Amino acid sequence: MVEVQEFPHLANKYGVQGVPRSVVNEKWFMEGAAPEAMLIAKIKESL
Repeated sequence: MVEVQEFPHLANKYGVQGVPRSVVNEKWFMEGAAPEAMLIAKIKESL
C-alpha cells in the first residue's frame, strides 16, 4: 500500500484516478474495491 500524497511519482506512474487501485505485476490494473477471489486469480495469472 502506498500513500499517493507522499509518493506522487508513483501515482503518476500508475495513473491513479481513484482509490483503491490494485496493480498486479504492472500488467493488470483495477480501480475500486475488488473481490478477493478476483485479485487472487489475477495474481496467479501473472505468475
